[in-house]
Amino acid sequence: MNITEEKIDNLNSLVKISIKPEDYLQSVEKAIKAQAKKAKLPGFREGLVPASHIKKVYGKSILVDQVNTLLNDSIKQYITDSKLNILGQPLPHADTEKHNWDLSDEFEFKYEVGLAPSFELDFSDKDSIPYYTIKIDNETLESRIKNIRKSYGKMTNPEVSSENDVLYAELTQLSADGSVFDDAIRATNSVRIDLVSNDEVKKSLIGLKIGDVIEFDIQKAFDHDSFQVSKILKIDEVDAKDLTSNFQMTVKNVNRLDESDLNQEFFDKVFGEGIVTTEEQFREKITGELEAMMVQNSETKFQSDLVKYTIGKYEMQLPDEFLMRWLKVTNKDLSDEDLQKGYADFANNLRWTLVADKVVKENQIEIKYEDVFESAKIKLGAQLSMYSPQAITDETLSDYTVQFLQNQESASKSFDEVKTRKVFDYLKSVITLDSQDIEYNKFLLLD
Repeated sequence: MNITEEKIDNLNSLVKISIKPEDYLQSVEKAIKAQAKKAKLPGFREGLVPASHIKKVYGKSILVDQVNTLLNDSIKQYITDSKLNILGQPLPHADTEKHNWDLSDEFEFKYEVGLAPSFELDFSDKDSIPYYTIKIDNETLESRIKNIRKSYGKMTNPEVSSENDVLYAELTQLSADGSVFDDAIRATNSVRIDLVSNDEVKKSLIGLKIGDVIEFDIQKAFDHDSFQVSKILKIDEVDAKDLTSNFQMTVKNVNRLDESDLNQEFFDKVFGEGIVTTEEQFREKITGELEAMMVQNSETKFQSDLVKYTIGKYEMQLPDEFLMRWLKVTNKDLSDEDLQKGYADFANNLRWTLVADKVVKENQIEIKYEDVFESAKIKLGAQLSMYSPQAITDETLSDYTVQFLQNQESASKSFDEVKTRKVFDYLKSVITLDSQDIEYNKFLLLD
């Protein structure tokens, strides 16, 4: 066997593999004998089919399998021995000649190989990325306080509806001429007026009393949000998406959730007896809780900004034509249109991955099983606590985590999450974090 590499440019190579009969004949004969021992063919007893007959009937397909196995093993070994930093997987070259697949043939195969670009890491304190400490603006604070007061408030039934009320109503589908028909969709459910996005429809729902009947366009009301429509009408979301009918609404009740008073009884319900005693303390407590919740938002923003900065910092070229061909080969359902739309994001993700991998390698960052296990355990614990009313013991959670990591896909994802976190932690220790305070409403406007 002979393997040679022709370097097309810094990002592309052509690997040629020449195979002679002595490279594959022994493995082919071995495979033929193995097939003969287990073959079930008419006219022969099981396990007693002559190897010559197997060779005559299946020889070509066995040859192809053995040669392909030899090729795969050989090119993998060549890439390892030559220390090629490849992207994707080698692709058969379009000019590879067709073979007769005769047992005395010599074969030559050509493979295109995409190479990762060379670059040097040079992160330092000269690299500066904003790191935001999110402060709660007054509008966000008031909205949160209002929701909490409503959560502990009392339900009343006013005579006439207002914009923050809930209409308990009977909804009936109408035909094109405005009449009710036999197979019409019917549902009795609550409709929150504050969730209605269309101002015209919302206005028509204000000022209604028990027994009032109106006609309205439910798709228009919720801006064609099929989830909301399906929930109100108690139908499948797919069916809700295709609805074009108007609906008749008959008001059965008007519900209003009055906000709880800011008194000691309310403070005790929210935080426990005697922990908060004044409105000022209450507001400070809510502000602190909200700002603690925003720490993850800040970290996510920093990581996103660092990835964008890194991609721009290195501006590395990629073997784009090769990678696009590789994506098409490995994703049979990928259309040319989708490939063109999604390739830029794919390429940028690949650039970041190359940098992250180099950070790990050059700084000897270890990703230990213990780290992966603990990370997966915390994540599973958070998920399970959402669905289990009872506390899960540490031993049970550990058992779940072991089972979870036995799945290769889950283990790989957990490993990547830990690796990514360690890369960000390292880079945070090297670059300059430009600490900035920002109000939450302004933070939401950042790119």
